[in-house]
Amino acid sequence: MKTINKQSHLAFFLGIFLLIFFSGCSSAPRRPDEVFVIRNTAANQLNLANHNAAQGRFEDALLIMEDAWRLVLSTDDPVLRINTTMSRGNILFSLGRYDEAFLAWESASAEGEASGLPLLAARSRIYAIRARLVQLSSESPDGGPAADAEAQALRAQVLQQNAALRSDNSAAATGYLTLALAEKQLRRWADAESFAQRALRIYERARFLEDAAYAWFIIASIRSLSGNYDSALQALRTAISFDRRAENGFGLASSWHAMGDVYQNAGRIEESRNAHRRAAEIYRAIGLERRAEELENQPW
Repeated sequence: MKTINKQSHLAFFLGIFLLIFFSGCSSAPRRPDEVFVIRNTAANQLNLANHNAAQGRFEDALLIMEDAWRLVLSTDDPVLRINTTMSRGNILFSLGRYDEAFLAWESASAEGEASGLPLLAARSRIYAIRARLVQLSSESPDGGPAADAEAQALRAQVLQQNAALRSDNSAAATGYLTLALAEKQLRRWADAESFAQRALRIYERARFLEDAAYAWFIIASIRSLSGNYDSALQALRTAISFDRRAENGFGLASSWHAMGDVYQNAGRIEESRNAHRRAAEIYRAIGLERRAEELENQPW
C-alpha cells in the first residue's frame, strides 16, 4: 500500500486566442445568454474530466480538461479558472508529470490570492502539500532525519491553511487527510488515524460515499504500515462497501488491490492472489486493461 501540455496544442490555442483578440473590434459583443452557455459548458467539461480522473482514466481526463481550459479562458471566471487549474494539477500529478502539476497548483494559489478567494488559494496549496507527502512516502518510506524534517514542515504548512479551510467542510476534510498523511510519514500512527477519522466524519455526514471510501483507504494504509494487518483489512472491507454503494469501480479495484498487498505483507499468499485477481477483473471491466495486466503479470 505504498503508496500533460503538447506544444502544438498550445500554439494552436494561442493562435486562436490572438485571432479573436485582434478581430475583437469588428465582432459583435456576446450576449449574456451566450456567456452563460460557454460557462456552463466549461463547468460540465471540468466535471467530466474530474469524473474520468476519479475512474483512473487520467489520459482521457487531461484531454477533456484541455478543452475545458479553452472554454474557461473565454469566460474570464476566476473561480472556474482556479478550480480548473487545480484539477489539472491533480491529473498531471497522477500521470507522473510532477513539475507541471506543482506549477499548476502554484498558479491556482496565486490567482486565488489575487482574486480575493482565500479558500481556493488555500486548497491549491493543500493539494501541492499532499502531493509532496505522497512523493516523500515513496522516496523515504521508512523516514529518516531529512524526510522527517520535511514532513514536519509540511504538517506546519497545512496547519497554517486551517483558518481558510474551515469555511468549507469538504476543504477542511482534505486538510485533515493531508495532516493524516504527514503524521503517517512521521510514523505517528494514532495521530494519523485520528485526522483521517475527522475527515471521514465530514464525508459520512455529507453522504460523500466515494470520499468516505478514500478516507477508509487511507486509514487502512496507516494501519498496514503500523503492522496492524487485520485491522487494515477490515478498513479496506469498509472502503469496498462504500465504493459498492457509490458504484465506483476504480475505488473497488484499488481497495481489492490494496487488500492483496496487505495479505501479502501478512504472509497470507493465497488470499493475496485471490484479492489481486479480483482487482484485475475490476480493472479490466472498467477499461483499465494495462493496470489489470500489470497486476496479473507480477511475480507471486
